[in-house]
Amino acid sequence: MPADDRTEREESLFEAPPLAEQERMVEAILFASAEPVRVAELNARMPHGCDAAEALALLRRRYQGRGVQVVKVGEAWVLRTAPDLGFLMQKETVETRKLSRAAIETLAIVAYHQPVTRAEIEEIRGVSVSRGTVDQLLELEWIRFGRRRMTPGRPVTYVVTETFLDHFGLESARDLPGLKELRAAGLLDSRPLPGAPSEDDEAGEDGQSDMFEDES
Repeated sequence: MPADDRTEREESLFEAPPLAEQERMVEAILFASAEPVRVAELNARMPHGCDAAEALALLRRRYQGRGVQVVKVGEAWVLRTAPDLGFLMQKETVETRKLSRAAIETLAIVAYHQPVTRAEIEEIRGVSVSRGTVDQLLELEWIRFGRRRMTPGRPVTYVVTETFLDHFGLESARDLPGLKELRAAGLLDSRPLPGAPSEDDEAGEDGQSDMFEDES
């Protein structure tokens, strides 16, 4: 039997489940996962021939307006409580220790200027960055190592992680709030952040806050 015929026959033995069943599979995986799941991982877990992306899109539409939503975090997907119902979970939240000012400044610089090197962080802050500050952010999995710069010494860069985006309910770093929003949420004090524009500079013509531009 020719190889092409054998391949076609083998593929026919693994007919993909109906799309509605694939949707249920995606729902089950997301429900049981504590971490956001990428489409590639969904496809790897599901039977041969399944289209996780299509099933995911169908599931996302089905959850619109419900108490639980299918949310994109970076390049992955997760089930999350609808934002307007977050107050119901207040008794179950865990209060975490506050970051030091140095850690907040370093995290903010990485988030708004990524990918950024240690030297660039120190240039923006105007002071040296201790190893402990960077290690703390790495341990929290809020930043990670990025690609090395193609410059002398090939310094490593830092970027924010999907854990950081998930913690703050962001789809990508482009959804980061402006300085006014950060201070209103109590994440920054009233002192100016090193390397950040003034509130007058960050307000656009329409009164909305602009974000720092990511480095290309």
